Amino acid sequence: MDKLTSLAKRRGFVFQSSEIYGGLAATFDYGPMGVELKRNIKDVWWDAMTKSHDNIVGLDAAILMNPRVWEASGHVAGFSDPMIDDKTSKFRYRADHLIEGYIKQLERKGKVEEASRVMAAFVEAQNADDMPRALYNLIITEQIKSPDSGAFDWTEVRQFNLMFKTSLGAIAGEGADVYLRPETAQGIFVNFHTVREASRLQVPFGIAQIGKAFRNEIVKGNFIFRMLEFEQMEMQYFVKPNTQAAAFEMWKEERMRWHTESLGIAPEKLSFYKHDKLAHYADAAFDIKYQFPFGTEEVEGIHSRTDFDLKRHQEFSGKSMEYFDQELKEKYLPFVVETSVGCDRAFLEVLCDAYSEAEEEGETHVTLKLRPRLAPVKAAVFPLMKKEGMPEVGEKLVKELQRSFKVQYDAAGSIGKRYYRQDEIGTPFCFTIDHDTLKDETVTVRYRDTAAQERISLAQVKSFLTEKLSE
Repeated sequence: MDKLTSLAKRRGFVFQSSEIYGGLAATFDYGPMGVELKRNIKDVWWDAMTKSHDNIVGLDAAILMNPRVWEASGHVAGFSDPMIDDKTSKFRYRADHLIEGYIKQLERKGKVEEASRVMAAFVEAQNADDMPRALYNLIITEQIKSPDSGAFDWTEVRQFNLMFKTSLGAIAGEGADVYLRPETAQGIFVNFHTVREASRLQVPFGIAQIGKAFRNEIVKGNFIFRMLEFEQMEMQYFVKPNTQAAAFEMWKEERMRWHTESLGIAPEKLSFYKHDKLAHYADAAFDIKYQFPFGTEEVEGIHSRTDFDLKRHQEFSGKSMEYFDQELKEKYLPFVVETSVGCDRAFLEVLCDAYSEAEEEGETHVTLKLRPRLAPVKAAVFPLMKKEGMPEVGEKLVKELQRSFKVQYDAAGSIGKRYYRQDEIGTPFCFTIDHDTLKDETVTVRYRDTAAQERISLAQVKSFLTEKLSE
């Protein structure tokens, strides 16, 4: 991860937010290369949803919503984590994560029976009526110390709501409390009928959305994996009751294919994780997990949410959320199958999977082997020399290609160094203008992943790129 974060900063993918002021924990800015890669990931997801399915449409709901939305969804009452403070370091931790870390530590030390005993007590504490007190008692009983200070001086475990609250109104304290949305799904549910009627859709159909969400989580490390401000790519698929199991299996398999085929992720690094302990609104849930350098973690969730969401909004708003089925001639509340992938996590997944190192002449050569469609820059154009008309030919080619592709022109340094720079940002193709170009109007194209080279006609460069990027 140190190598990856260094590359991300050096080549303009991701920076620490407000770094000149010391930064802000768990917030990051996307640089010139980062915004291009992130946009390409979102485009690939959007195409997979709204272009590959004629019954899925898009939505861009507001970040700020009526507070009643979050009461109906259960976020106001129940969207909280059990937190505990180390009085010595003043650091705050999730109590459940603290215990999980302690169990893993026991396992690493070979204390399998002891780890099993603590795990059983941990499961019991999570199911207790007073969960915060039960978790606290377990931490005290096992004498779990702070991972940072090594101290054993804890506060009580308390539940902290993860939503950011702000005030609506010109004068602080006189306006109504509103929240920055902690997820994008509720904007889809409250617009269920509006979108359906405007798009003339019939069940089954889906509504897709890409948007920012905000969670006041106490987190440390792992780069952009978990942030205070992040983007979600979600699709809610509305189906007839008792048909959700088939839809769930369909989306479960389709979403795994998206990671392997569209993002190019190595299949052996991906796995399904079945949730045995389900959220109160779900009847099935699977995660797609990726083997990050810091462990195997979730990048996407597929959930069968039953009719919970529409039923709650119907109850709290007083407006009917029922759908009239023309075929069955009856009304019902549709069930929902959700696919939700963290855009930032997909970004990190792609970076990790594409990162490659090779030793060449005593130096480490880094290459990002990104799928060409995802690459921030599709091609680079190099004049071999800054004379004899080569720059003019190169600049003319760049202007032609820029109408269709993101292209860079680079005339600084040796050809080898220029190749290395492009390899580090994942540029799949480099075209070199040389002496032969001036004679026969051919260029050398160099392939990023193999370093193989071939000559093609200058007039064929655009069609060459179009063909390669569509593969």
